[in-house]
Amino acid sequence: MQYRTFGRTGWEVSSVGFGAWAIGAEWGPVDDEQSMAALRTAVDEGINLFDTADVYGDGRSERLIGQLRADYPDETLHVVTKAGRRLSPHTADGYNAANLERFIERSLRNLQIDSLDLVQLHCPPTDVYYRPEVFEALDVLQTRGLIQHYGVSVERVEEALKAIEFPGVKSVQIIFNMFRQRPAERFLSEAERRNVAILARVPLASGLLTGKMTLQSQFQENDHRNYNRHGEAFDVGETFAGVDYATGLEAVESLRSLLPPGMSMAQFALRWIQMFPAVSTVIPGAKNPAQVRDNAASADFPPISNEAMEDVSTLYNERIRPLIHYRW
Repeated sequence: MQYRTFGRTGWEVSSVGFGAWAIGAEWGPVDDEQSMAALRTAVDEGINLFDTADVYGDGRSERLIGQLRADYPDETLHVVTKAGRRLSPHTADGYNAANLERFIERSLRNLQIDSLDLVQLHCPPTDVYYRPEVFEALDVLQTRGLIQHYGVSVERVEEALKAIEFPGVKSVQIIFNMFRQRPAERFLSEAERRNVAILARVPLASGLLTGKMTLQSQFQENDHRNYNRHGEAFDVGETFAGVDYATGLEAVESLRSLLPPGMSMAQFALRWIQMFPAVSTVIPGAKNPAQVRDNAASADFPPISNEAMEDVSTLYNERIRPLIHYRW
């Protein structure tokens, strides 16, 4: 495993983290015993950053990670959670001091701790980034010791650029992968200039970039890859990175010819993200130990060649960019 500095927090985090959405909900059936085995394997593999949210299984994911921390009291495990998506309706007005404190106190109970390592606003409406009082409320919660650091999880590059204008924002979580390359145009360099940590989420485009899916693949009823392909439940960019499924499959087939020796398609996709030094950690999901080990191994491969990096950019520009580039 490789380690990188996590912005201004002082943390040294694994370049591959653990995304805990899948062990909470919305990725088909999950088994808590298997999820705990995956989490323990992550620690054994040197992963020390775990990303979760209060809405992943209505707190299920946070509680599992809380158990993990209890099981490893001598390990430094950085837990990043999120707040805001519990709001119904999900409006900018809901991001106020009282609600944020209530959400954070619930996460503290789920995680069995007294202070959150880092909390992120969970893909709030764009208007939130133009309300200084929201970030002032987070400053107060930090002063009171309920949180150590705070950041944002965003849908759009423009939201990310606006968020890092607030000095207290220590991290940004953003979709960045071979099929969602727009953050590399401007945001990554600006975040690096401001020493803001970056968590690359949806790194495998909801599994498209594993190379294991086909037109015949079936998804469970409670899997967002079944019910959110057109944004029926939340932002369509969260599912297959917003790429049309059939188009994505064709692009993946073209990517196979670029695979370095010994790498799986998923490892290639994860290693590609780690080629960008501004990215602090990439957070693929995993539901079992084997997936964790495969993800973690991506950090140990040599750098991808300049030629292969250029070929990935060419494929993106020709196949994907015209369809989704400016949407997010």
